[in-house]
Amino acid sequence: MTTFDDKLVPLLGKKSADALEAGLGLTTVGELLRHYPRRYDERGKLTEIAGLELGEHVTVQAKVKSARQRRMKSRSGELLEAVITDGTSDLHLVFFGRGSRKVERELLPGRKAMFAGKVGVFNGKLQLAHPDYEILDGAEGGADGGVASGADNAAASKFAEAFIPVYPAAQGIQSWNIARCVEQVLAVWDGVPDEQDPLPPSLRAERGLVPLEKALRDIHRPDGWAAVAVAQQRLKWDEAMAVQLALAQRRRSATARPAPACPPRDGLIRDAFDARLPFQLTAGQREVGEQIARDLSGEHPMNRLLQGEVGSGKTMVALRAMLQVVDAGRQAAMLAPTEVLAAQHARSLRDLLGDLAQAGELGGAEHATRVTLLTGSMPAAQRKKALLEIVTGQAGIVVGTHALIQDKVEFADLGLVVVDEQHRFGVEQRAALSGRAGGVTPHVLVMTATPIPRTVAMTVYGDLEVSALRELPQGRSPISTSVVPVAEKPQWLDRAWQRIHEEVAKGHQVYVVCPRIGDGESDGEEPPKGEDDRRPPLAVVDVANRLAAGPLKGLRVDILHGRMAPDDKDAVMRAFAANEVQVLVATTVVEVGVNVPNATVMVIMDADRFGVSQLHQLRGRVGRGSAPGLCLLVTEVPEGTSTMQRLRAVESTLDGFELAQLDLELRREGDILGAAQSGTRSGLKMLSLLRDEDVITAARAVAQRVVDEDPDLRAHPGLASLVAGLLDEERAEYLEKA
Repeated sequence: MTTFDDKLVPLLGKKSADALEAGLGLTTVGELLRHYPRRYDERGKLTEIAGLELGEHVTVQAKVKSARQRRMKSRSGELLEAVITDGTSDLHLVFFGRGSRKVERELLPGRKAMFAGKVGVFNGKLQLAHPDYEILDGAEGGADGGVASGADNAAASKFAEAFIPVYPAAQGIQSWNIARCVEQVLAVWDGVPDEQDPLPPSLRAERGLVPLEKALRDIHRPDGWAAVAVAQQRLKWDEAMAVQLALAQRRRSATARPAPACPPRDGLIRDAFDARLPFQLTAGQREVGEQIARDLSGEHPMNRLLQGEVGSGKTMVALRAMLQVVDAGRQAAMLAPTEVLAAQHARSLRDLLGDLAQAGELGGAEHATRVTLLTGSMPAAQRKKALLEIVTGQAGIVVGTHALIQDKVEFADLGLVVVDEQHRFGVEQRAALSGRAGGVTPHVLVMTATPIPRTVAMTVYGDLEVSALRELPQGRSPISTSVVPVAEKPQWLDRAWQRIHEEVAKGHQVYVVCPRIGDGESDGEEPPKGEDDRRPPLAVVDVANRLAAGPLKGLRVDILHGRMAPDDKDAVMRAFAANEVQVLVATTVVEVGVNVPNATVMVIMDADRFGVSQLHQLRGRVGRGSAPGLCLLVTEVPEGTSTMQRLRAVESTLDGFELAQLDLELRREGDILGAAQSGTRSGLKMLSLLRDEDVITAARAVAQRVVDEDPDLRAHPGLASLVAGLLDEERAEYLEKA
């Protein structure tokens, strides 16, 4: 009897089982059957090449357009250059070494095949370097791990009939190999008895869902598009229920815990602060502030996510919440993802509060508190002083990084935790800090400048109440964004450096952002020049040296990255803020929170290596003063790729909410819960945050109803196993801590 838990080795043989484990981490029947096709190709229907993602491992069905042998330029030997087409767009292939002659005999013009490899770019053209392939018109194929002969060819013919499932693949295990493994397992799998189906019969009947066994067989070997749709709907419900049940249990347990009530008190620090504000709060800031004030007054912990555009005033909302907690006699902690940002927050909070942050000092206000900074690399004397202020309660507001959650840090009475940029700070750290509150759970306010589509909010942040700030405060200058396509228009980059000279001449400053640090950072072994598909990403140290000696010669250029000593980072930021540094070449350490109003230009090198939301965050560092901002997205990727589509989208709009939705549309398959918060993968593969809002919404309602009636799912063992199966122990613990 073959079940979900059986190992793959006895069924497939050691070679195939080892390839599945090494490439995809699949070791059991259940794991393989839950590895669903990413799409289905129909025999003869070519895959659209336009829009392929750089760096992605793809499988495409295409027609050979040409193939020719030539000598390599940079080393001895030959290579084969081939071009395949979908009838509209072309994709270039390159094969190295002695085996290229065999490939040339097989890849004849007009022949159709499946090709699998990593998408790169060479000389401005999309390329697969030494891809695996599978001939679809009866010939033997191969190229290092392609199709074998004999029985395997018979299996190939069967899988390559009208309907071809295309699986997420990896180096060493291609889609057609996975298809054969699935075929072998399905032939001996005994299926799922109805009584072991994790979804109760009543729910399946209510929602018109097929049994699990039929869904799994049809998702791998469908007899038509209708069977695919029915199978997908069932499997989406499995995943949606697993997530929503876990979140419903989390919400229920949260409301059962006590929290420190912090109702507003008149005539103290927050009122004094509000009276001094030199500007009016936006309507959104007032509305969200009232929501938070009500939450803080309660005896159950607030768990609220505050999302808002870059520069929408989230920090002001958070500060007023922290002051309400301080007025109630408790402490507030603000967590930042980097030491640079923590130090910046501490400085800006002190500047905003003035004498209201000078408790115990000459000139301090009557009702004042103290803002204390704690980071992991502070000198011993400063650290000891900070720890004393925290444990005695002298520090009403504590700002820091993960150092705040170390065992040695004790709070006098922690009432509120503000987490800046949740996607940069793990939930395990947040949970550890919550445990510092002496038997009660502090209120939690999570802030992010990455707008979140509703479906993501219902899944990734499903245990948090969500508030949004869409309105920008008055006085923010406009930011214009332009793509600089170096491959097609190299002269545009020269103009970018000229523009920097012009801005500096006006007294302004500039950021240049690179994806990598450099300076001894391991880059791996570079392939031979001229034959590689893509160079390594640009590095801060290298770019800074080239700019200072070349196009930006004469300007004061400095660097900033995460591996610098904290004192050095702080000194560079202070120098930049004082305009002693005119051009700051940095990594994404400047992505969030860094505020230098005099900076007007940001040049993002290798912009294609950043995500949409990250680009939007980065450009929010300019245009923060009276002068307009300019963001230049420098890239070598060719037009027509999905990567360039992303860059053009960032160029076309400043609406972060619109970009968040677009980012969701442009993403390929992936982890529905994302690695955004903890780096933990959930194993959820079928549910789409873009297309399945109806399933997510319905599953949320069903899950809440079930948990209200049966909090521990004791009467629903199938649903309990679903949560345990799709959300492994690590993910379940992660969600519980969230």
